[in-house]
Amino acid sequence: MRARARRRSSGSAIRVSRSAWLRLAAFTGAAAVLQMDGTLITVALPSAGRALGMNSHFQGLVLGAYFVVYALTLWPGGTLVDSAGSRRVALSGLFVFGAGACAGALAGDPGMLLLSRIVQGAGAGLVSPAALAGAVSGFPAERRGTALGIWSAGSGMANLIGPLLGGGLTVLIGWRAVWWALVPLAVLSATAVYRLMPAGVHQQRLKTADVRLRSRVLAAATLVATLTFVVMIGAFFVAEQYLQVAAGYSALGAAAALIVVALLVALAAPLSGRLADARGERLPVVLGFGCAGLALLVLGIPGVPLDGLVSLALLLPVGFGLGLLFAPTSRAALNSIPITAHGRVSAVLSAGRLIGAAIGAGLAGLTLDGVVTATNVHHALLAAAALCLLVGIPAAAGLSARIHIPEPGLMERLPAGDQLDRVWQRRGDRLTGLVDAVGVAGEVDDQA
Repeated sequence: MRARARRRSSGSAIRVSRSAWLRLAAFTGAAAVLQMDGTLITVALPSAGRALGMNSHFQGLVLGAYFVVYALTLWPGGTLVDSAGSRRVALSGLFVFGAGACAGALAGDPGMLLLSRIVQGAGAGLVSPAALAGAVSGFPAERRGTALGIWSAGSGMANLIGPLLGGGLTVLIGWRAVWWALVPLAVLSATAVYRLMPAGVHQQRLKTADVRLRSRVLAAATLVATLTFVVMIGAFFVAEQYLQVAAGYSALGAAAALIVVALLVALAAPLSGRLADARGERLPVVLGFGCAGLALLVLGIPGVPLDGLVSLALLLPVGFGLGLLFAPTSRAALNSIPITAHGRVSAVLSAGRLIGAAIGAGLAGLTLDGVVTATNVHHALLAAAALCLLVGIPAAAGLSARIHIPEPGLMERLPAGDQLDRVWQRRGDRLTGLVDAVGVAGEVDDQA
């Protein structure tokens, strides 16, 4: 028991350099720009449609094209991160993203706006895997949960700020101001990455390993990430539709109610990261799916109010539970594969989340069946609860229930960024198996 206690406390005792924290801040900012983009554009697009003569179908095409190109660029982007480094890929992606935003602000017709979003999607596909891999590049495996909790909270706060900033700019200045706002945000983010991420840090470790993405843990983490976004996007879509269409809320009133939920997502993320560092990834994921699933189950019971204080009180544990899922998922995936492949791991996770968002929105639309009624909403919420309790919790079994701490004394003798790779090299862990995310498959025989 004493030996186990010493091992558990050693993770928090490992010193993390100031440079690592600065890298985390820089890449958290880059990820936040991508998160903010989605909410900014969604708010401003109706006004842009009226100004440029776009019907609702073409507006949907503008939104969808961005995410399609985003998803298609993720794997090449992750591969580039592993060969060229997070710094170089992030800077290139932010340049492309900013150029696309500038073109969108100047767009004079729907075609030009569509093309600008395609360019932005390509830039986002480069930035996303670089941001996740770069954020943890200076952290040892035992402290990555804490780093990823902060990273996830930054993205959550961006989702809170986005609708308010987008609405304010659109109303006060016009829709073009939203696209223009993304340009300085991209520049500021690129400046932070350029100044705070040392050149060559990642590349120095690439020569020592030829990594194949074959991890059973990675497959489980990707499944959890996909389910998280299926439930989150689906539930938020249904709630937004019901509050505005059936309950008569204004767009601002409905957004305000959901912002409270999103705030809890952002607050829960750092807590779950620290819990994953202390107790392994499985516990916070089980708690997250359990908390969200039980609250959705109660909301799905016929007769339970879907608006007002009762529904808001039940949505709070939904937000908190979903917030517990982000950091442990990323920690499990990144710690299952050497750091030399973190770009591709990040691409797999990001692709899973995009696929989950698309499935969640699609399933929510099918469940509502074109008519927003209390009965249909209850059915949709029960389906979301079933996904959490019957699929999410079993999926958590594929994650680690313990902390992988190498032999005493080794961690202190190695630089923080090299610790996990060197431990794997000394122990001779073999990467085998199958992962079915974005064309890669596998399983890992973990000798720890």
